[in-house]
Amino acid sequence: MHRFHIPPGAANGAEVLLSPEESHHALRVLRLGPGDGVTLLDGAGVEARGDILAADKRAVRIAVRERVVHPPLPCAVTLLQALPKGRLMDSIVEKATELGAARIVPLLTEHTISRPDEDHAASKLEKWRSTALEAVKQCGNPWLPRIEAPVTFAEFLRRKERFDLALVASLHPGARPIRTVFAEFQAQADRRPASVAVWVGPEGDFTLQEIATLVAGGVRPVTLGRLVLRCDTAAAAMLALALNEAGD
Repeated sequence: MHRFHIPPGAANGAEVLLSPEESHHALRVLRLGPGDGVTLLDGAGVEARGDILAADKRAVRIAVRERVVHPPLPCAVTLLQALPKGRLMDSIVEKATELGAARIVPLLTEHTISRPDEDHAASKLEKWRSTALEAVKQCGNPWLPRIEAPVTFAEFLRRKERFDLALVASLHPGARPIRTVFAEFQAQADRRPASVAVWVGPEGDFTLQEIATLVAGGVRPVTLGRLVLRCDTAAAAMLALALNEAGD
């Protein structure tokens, strides 16, 4: 069944009007019409199923026949991703959405090559959010991740945000398997973490000073194996492993 995005709260009534963009996609691309069944996702946990009542050039009107509220995952995972060059961030956002990340924060680090100005950053942010929207429709994720504007490494640290567990992908000696770190947390806290931060470096990785700063702040280095992964592969691997260990 084809999926469409709607604003949060839009499925509370008996009928829903799709946006002009989603209506165009339903009519002109998918060639849907009255009587066809669709799934609606509001990105805030609500999944509604219904049938097209009417379709014209202005909007597609849908009758809601079923509404399901999905709770968020028990562990909210934040991806702190050093901004890569080119379009790799688009792929990272897509995969992070499919895997179930709750939040994505692009970082500007010492080795970050792509440093967009304010206007360019706003354009990139809009593109990433659009990519996440398409990803939730493709995979059926009822929760749309929150994607923030790029911030510097130092700016994020100054926020002093707290997480139950914070991890950084590392090739340096002393990095341990994710499973070991999660097991230690559960043994000490007698529960699984409710919030996890995952730090992933850019091409060339974080600098030694950046790693030292993170470790001094309580971030735990974890290994993804002996091979050197591209940053987009490392992001997907870290998220998949962290969400698996969190029980999601």
